[in-house]
Amino acid sequence: MENKTKKKIHTLDLTVGNIPKGMVRFALPVFFGTLFQLFYSLADTRIVGSFLGEGALASVGAVSVLANLMIGFMNGMALGFAIPVARYFGSGNRQGIKKNVGNIITLGAGMTLAFTFFSLIFMDSLMEWMNVVPRLYKDAKIYISILICGMAATFAYNAGAGILRAVGDTLAPLLFLVCSSVLNIVMDLCFIRVFHMGVEGAAYATVIAQVVSAGLCWVYMMQKYEMFHIYPGDLLPERGYMGELASAGFSMACMNSLVQFGTVSLQTSINTLGQDIIVAHTAARKVTEIFMILFSVIGSTMATFAGQNYGAGTYDRIKKGLVFAIKVNLMWCALVFVFSHLCSPWLISLITGTKGAKILQTGALYLKVDTCFYLIPAFITMLRNMLQGIGDHITPVVSSTLELLGKVVFAKLLTPLFGYWGIIWAEPAVWAVMVIPLAVQTLRLPLFQKPS
Repeated sequence: MENKTKKKIHTLDLTVGNIPKGMVRFALPVFFGTLFQLFYSLADTRIVGSFLGEGALASVGAVSVLANLMIGFMNGMALGFAIPVARYFGSGNRQGIKKNVGNIITLGAGMTLAFTFFSLIFMDSLMEWMNVVPRLYKDAKIYISILICGMAATFAYNAGAGILRAVGDTLAPLLFLVCSSVLNIVMDLCFIRVFHMGVEGAAYATVIAQVVSAGLCWVYMMQKYEMFHIYPGDLLPERGYMGELASAGFSMACMNSLVQFGTVSLQTSINTLGQDIIVAHTAARKVTEIFMILFSVIGSTMATFAGQNYGAGTYDRIKKGLVFAIKVNLMWCALVFVFSHLCSPWLISLITGTKGAKILQTGALYLKVDTCFYLIPAFITMLRNMLQGIGDHITPVVSSTLELLGKVVFAKLLTPLFGYWGIIWAEPAVWAVMVIPLAVQTLRLPLFQKPS
């Protein structure tokens, strides 16, 4: 009786009950968790810009997307690993959950160590490819190298948080992120203002905060949930579970990294446009992450919602959940459009701490144009996460590949001709292409077919 009560308190079964209520209950902690994750990323940017100057901020901005590419691959894998857990939870298979979690630890540890090692080995080549100018090179390399060394902690937190969300517990990951966010800001100020560690201090603060959140997450999992009590035998690789995890994990990782790789391609061109453009775009991308926060939250919700209901065989609920998600995103896109056109320069100034007219105007221009097309990425995020949740690991990767190819073309062809305008128009054009395979595949699913 005690175990059943504990399950009701901590987990959320999305296969039964009111669909909007269940999705909102799941999504709210994810929303605030993602917001706090962005918050301490913004804190890094603001503190670096305010106390170290625009040169240091440009150094960080020149390689931030490269760090996001590498870390995004591992985080995508962690999120993908959680999808089979959601399906096992929906079907009531607790032994399957336990074996999956054990194999996640084994596979994740090996992949993280290998990825970190090779990232550091080829760091100079990667930075050369990024067109990082000599005067930014030293600080940029220090910053990204420290972040990459802390990749294991970032993966550990995201894997633990993904597993908890797969069984409907979204509150605990939020609380852990709040703690790490506050810690990150305090250490940022301490390392930079008191110990004068420069951009190195900002990187160390981020990594230490991730270590704390990861530790809290896994201790909580082991203490609160019997199904997460892992024994040595559960860590032994099993072909069935490993295959399932590899399929979901690498698909999500490839999807994330292809998206980030395309952004890196754009950054290689941006890095040739001068310090003001780099700073403006870095700030605009930070604001974009805030504006698109609900897209990622709804996407995470759809992945777990679809996964649980697919495992339970309640397919009609998936369709109804997607309709509700579309309505929420429509309202959010309208709100963001109005806000961006009223407050963009102020937002750029808030993040960078600068009053430079060129930086403020350039960053604001990017935001005002791209927010006109936000409904497209809203659909992209919803559909590809839903498809991942029901086991389609190919179509989302195809869509992300189109994004990569499109951004590479824009970076190499349009930027030399149109300068920063080529960057501004790149993403809306690519979004319009990449949504097509997702929409076609979704409409082909049996649950979206009209009965004959």
